[in-house]
Amino acid sequence: MKIVVAPDSFKGSVTALEAAKAIEQGLYRVFPEANIEKIPMADGGEGTVQSLVDATGGLIRTEHVLGPLGNEVEAEFGILSDGVTAVIEMASASGLTLVPTDIRNPLKTTTFGTGQLIHAALEFGCRRLIIGIGGSATNDGGTGMAEALGVKFLKGDRTSIERGGGGLAELESIDITDLHPAILDTETIVACDVNNPLTGPDGASHVYGPQKGANPEMVKTLDANLVHYDAILTRTLGNSFNNTPGAGAAGGLGAGLMAFLKAELKLGIDIMIDAVNLRERMKGATLVFTGEGQLDFQTAFGKTPVGVAKVAKSYDIPVIAIAGSIGEGAKNVYAEGIDAMLGIAQTPMSLEDAVSDAVPLIADTAEQAARLLSIGNWTSK
Repeated sequence: MKIVVAPDSFKGSVTALEAAKAIEQGLYRVFPEANIEKIPMADGGEGTVQSLVDATGGLIRTEHVLGPLGNEVEAEFGILSDGVTAVIEMASASGLTLVPTDIRNPLKTTTFGTGQLIHAALEFGCRRLIIGIGGSATNDGGTGMAEALGVKFLKGDRTSIERGGGGLAELESIDITDLHPAILDTETIVACDVNNPLTGPDGASHVYGPQKGANPEMVKTLDANLVHYDAILTRTLGNSFNNTPGAGAAGGLGAGLMAFLKAELKLGIDIMIDAVNLRERMKGATLVFTGEGQLDFQTAFGKTPVGVAKVAKSYDIPVIAIAGSIGEGAKNVYAEGIDAMLGIAQTPMSLEDAVSDAVPLIADTAEQAARLLSIGNWTSK
């Protein structure tokens, strides 16, 4: 019997690989002869680098880069086992969690550090980039990222504009002469699960600016600056990104990546499925286990358990999801291919206890699922 175990991380508790090992441990108590294939998963957000590195036998590199406020921070990126694919989470270098709540200001924050991670990957020899852009602290249209790769953003006097969303007001020209030459030979895929345009009421500034510290006046300024930025982009590159779906992701980083790296935006879970070769590795399985920290109404909208389930259903394989907790609207996942879900809390317990004891709780829950299955007919396939 072949069982595929493909969970996401349980945020703040265990990595996807640790969760997969715990599920495996529980299953072996009941099915000791099973062929269990562990495939750590993610959906393009936090944990994607670690999951892809674990799933492919890659490695993680650490770099000192500029954080969103211009201070030095330590950030990581992954290199997959093929040696040419780098995985970057922009939040590692330019994320909202790197900025204390009381000093958040998207007029000032920059994506420069994200560009430094890309530069480091290119210098290492990577020619395929997978970039997750969730959790940003920025609203600079990706100008900081591009600057770190050699692009110049200039005022009328040919001096550089200030970094951050505020500096875009003085932008008069863009010089791409010194863009890192390896970009021309590099495929860039961006994990992006939102369709926001660059500007307007549904754009980067209005929708996401407030959570990054923007008050109503700042939102208007940031939006106007991105409109101006797009006009300069159009004049320089011949393309407008103003209404392109996903251009407004991560404060316009989506637009910057499309403009300067010719990036393709895709759903994070789809990128992950391709990267770990999930479809091929799932062939011949009798059962599939997946999971994440909380199953709720959001899970049905392209998160890892549903992405895994859709692949499984293409082979008519039953799917069980194990979760740290089961929240409101979780039953929606049944319509998306998950056949059963189990929470790991066996008795009333605090969140702290559930987090600290996640590994044995996940293992025990997997064992319980296996015991139930052993008296059914699924395992007879």
